Amino acid sequence: MPDQSDALYTRHLETLQARYDEALTAAGISRAVIAAGDLLLRHEDDQAYPFKPYPLAQQWLPFVPPPGTFVVVKVGEPPTLLFPAQKDFWHLTPQLPGGNWRMRWRIQEWQTDVIAGLRDLTDSVVAWLGPQTRGLDVLGDSVALNPAAVLNPLHYARAIKTDWEIHCLEQASRSAVAGHRAAAEAFHAGQPEALIHHAYLAASRQVAEEEPYHSIIGLNESAATLHYERRCFEAPSVHRTLLIDAGAQYLGYASDITRTTTSDDGLFAQLLQQVDELQQQLCRQAVAGTHYPDLHDETLRGIATILHDAGLCRHDVDTQLAQRIPQVFFPHGLGHLLGLQVHDVGGHWQNPAGDLAPPPRHAPALRLTRTLEAGMALTIEPGLYFIPMLLDRMVKDNADHGCDLDLIETLRPFGGIRIEDNLIIGDGASRNLTREAFAL
Repeated sequence: MPDQSDALYTRHLETLQARYDEALTAAGISRAVIAAGDLLLRHEDDQAYPFKPYPLAQQWLPFVPPPGTFVVVKVGEPPTLLFPAQKDFWHLTPQLPGGNWRMRWRIQEWQTDVIAGLRDLTDSVVAWLGPQTRGLDVLGDSVALNPAAVLNPLHYARAIKTDWEIHCLEQASRSAVAGHRAAAEAFHAGQPEALIHHAYLAASRQVAEEEPYHSIIGLNESAATLHYERRCFEAPSVHRTLLIDAGAQYLGYASDITRTTTSDDGLFAQLLQQVDELQQQLCRQAVAGTHYPDLHDETLRGIATILHDAGLCRHDVDTQLAQRIPQVFFPHGLGHLLGLQVHDVGGHWQNPAGDLAPPPRHAPALRLTRTLEAGMALTIEPGLYFIPMLLDRMVKDNADHGCDLDLIETLRPFGGIRIEDNLIIGDGASRNLTREAFAL
């Protein structure tokens, strides 16, 4: 852990300890065991899936925990780390990182039997948080498995990031931006999707299994598939569009950035500029006190304005909204919470008890329905796409759609546009980690 961030991490631990003390005490539980998880083997195979530690375990640690790691939290006491230190010549043995962080922990390294480190916890009820792994059975009847009374307030609080977490998100953004720059260069050099992805990974200094999510590298028409997963090794004859939605991780915290690049200098390029202007306007509006669904509605109005001004739809904005025309071109939500998970938990939660506010009927894919608070980390990602399935449905179901189908047909080969930034919400103004990183 870098020395300059030591104070940030110390305050982060204090915040976590206070959150856990409050949640455990309210639930009448004195201790929590947080399991990072074990390797999961593929069905009828000896090969494991890439390991992703349980987020609540990662949140405590200034390094990525290996399989078999446990964090034990007791009310009013420093946290305990149970770290796997098995001897092994088949695989690389986990090494416990050095640094000042150790002074704030009780550390036990286990080699053969993690149960020994858990056995003394059976004197009271224990909240087991995370996947069911080895060691759970030894706790017997004294364990409460993932109790909602403990998890709900912890997950709800994750929306508000500590300064340490913001530091991690900032580093993740910088890594991803380096990759996005390299991907744009590979696009202009005529590379296929697979090699654009390789360029992204090399520049962001990660391998594919370390990415926080399966990155989207879509050329031309493929940009119209929202979660396009294929990466072709054959380059198209013409490079019209690159839509890349890709992030990076720093100590478990994710960035999630999307950029659209085009070789066009006509209408599609104009649309791209207009979506970018809309996106920056929405970022400026995303401040503490803003109800996030209202921002989504502003996005729909903005997309309707773009469609009208570009001649893609003759109807005025209000008529388009009444007929849900913007949703044909922008069918997803404006964004989501960001953190230890790309789509971080708690987006629909309205309080620590876990009461939900579902998305509005006209925006069923909206992942965030909370009122924004200072310290929240989230994405702003408007888009404008030419999706054959949705366009065909519009023509079939709405004879008065008002859209210029011939003009739209000329834009289908470009696929679509999405621009996504990562924000830290503030009072009056918010930090745009993505634009900051691109400005370096």
